[in-house]
Amino acid sequence: MEQLPIILGLGAAVLLAAVVAVRVSITLGFPSLVLYLGIGVLLGEAGVGLRFDDPELTQALGIAALVMILTEGGLTTRWRDVRPSLGPGIALSTLSVGVSVAVIGAAMHLLLGLDWRIALLWGAVLSSTDAAAVFSVLRGAGISRRLGGTLELESGLNDAPVYILVVLLALGEPMTWLFPVKLLYQLAVGGLIGVGLGWVGAWTLRRAALPATGLYPLATVAVCVLAFACGQLAEASGLLATYLSALVLGNARLPHRSDTVSFAEGLGWLAQIGLFVMLGVFASPERLLDAIVPGLVTGAVLLLLARPLSVVLALVPFRVPLREQVFVSWAGLRGAVPIVLASIPLAQGIDGAVRLVDTVFVLVIVFTLVQGATMTPLVRVLGLAERAEPRELEVDAAPLDELGAELLQVRIQPGSRLHGVYLAELRLPKGASVSLIVRSGKGFTPQDTTRLQERDQLLVVTTARVRDAAERRIRAVDRAGRLARWKGETGG
Repeated sequence: MEQLPIILGLGAAVLLAAVVAVRVSITLGFPSLVLYLGIGVLLGEAGVGLRFDDPELTQALGIAALVMILTEGGLTTRWRDVRPSLGPGIALSTLSVGVSVAVIGAAMHLLLGLDWRIALLWGAVLSSTDAAAVFSVLRGAGISRRLGGTLELESGLNDAPVYILVVLLALGEPMTWLFPVKLLYQLAVGGLIGVGLGWVGAWTLRRAALPATGLYPLATVAVCVLAFACGQLAEASGLLATYLSALVLGNARLPHRSDTVSFAEGLGWLAQIGLFVMLGVFASPERLLDAIVPGLVTGAVLLLLARPLSVVLALVPFRVPLREQVFVSWAGLRGAVPIVLASIPLAQGIDGAVRLVDTVFVLVIVFTLVQGATMTPLVRVLGLAERAEPRELEVDAAPLDELGAELLQVRIQPGSRLHGVYLAELRLPKGASVSLIVRSGKGFTPQDTTRLQERDQLLVVTTARVRDAAERRIRAVDRAGRLARWKGETGG
């Protein structure tokens, strides 16, 4: 109890410093990940003197943070954006991972003289792209939804097979025919658990009238965490179950969806900050000097050989243009995930695990600085920059259980075809009506002759029976205008 105020005060100060670091990183164009790691190093043995060298606790906290990051990524990923990229995304998260592991493992065996199992372990640790880095960097890179969706799917899905590979290699599983069988079992069962719990959670939350708005985000995140726990208890992939359950929930028409997404984004930031600061404290600056050369060698193999080759082999069947393949190769961002994965063999006491952790730490810092600084210029050089697309219509729902009705709060985004549509032309189904419009901060009751405008907020009252039809109609007009039905737009 005597230390509790100090611990809470220090934690709050670190969190506030990290939040300020986000603004600094955006202003300077400097990756915030490096700043978080820097805060951790300053707090560690080379700075304030905090000593943290428990690999098992590092692994546990790291996986817990990764669960929150994957939850945020799944809840904020729109299915319509990533659906065209489903094939390439799955190929990059499976075939590309296997090729990267093999190439890096062979290179480490030949260049650093590592035992084959340890060399493949290095390859597995380094083959996963980082979900936190991808979700935070690529969504502001100005690339197409299809290309961004490919990279988001890869980063969200490839943590699962890589984690399984690292655990199996670290535990010394024999390389027999059972090895791929175990891998397939964990992925298949984890995927089924994630989709199943996501569907059940969405069905339940749509029908539950909870007494407070803030309970919906808590319940949604709890479903995703439950998916991880069920996956792990079934000896399957809890990480895959987490991401898929979050993806299903994020694309279901949940009550108070915008509040849920905002809550998940906050948890995602908190997990990233805590994870990177913890890893900074865990690092030993003295040992990192000896890891510079192995880190640069390994990074060169990964960036110039393993990643491009794995991307080409994964994307050739989908006829992806060469310039997009070049960008995908360069955009394989690494972050905290490889460091967390490297803590697994360290916790198992494997010889050379300390060297692996230090090498990965150096590699992540170098990659973040180089790739983070060149991502936007590369988009322009390759001609991949696209005109900003209109943001998807925001529809938030609140159930009125006792009245058998629901409130839909609609935000009209810039570029929406709803702009200029008369209220009468909206043609909502019987049982639904626009009761209030908020424009420029002022609310008024609309008439049939009221024309909708960009950035308007609409309050739609609808019976539970026609709720889905009302939302489909609003989304249809948002995408195709007042002639949506003539153009074949259903709003699905």
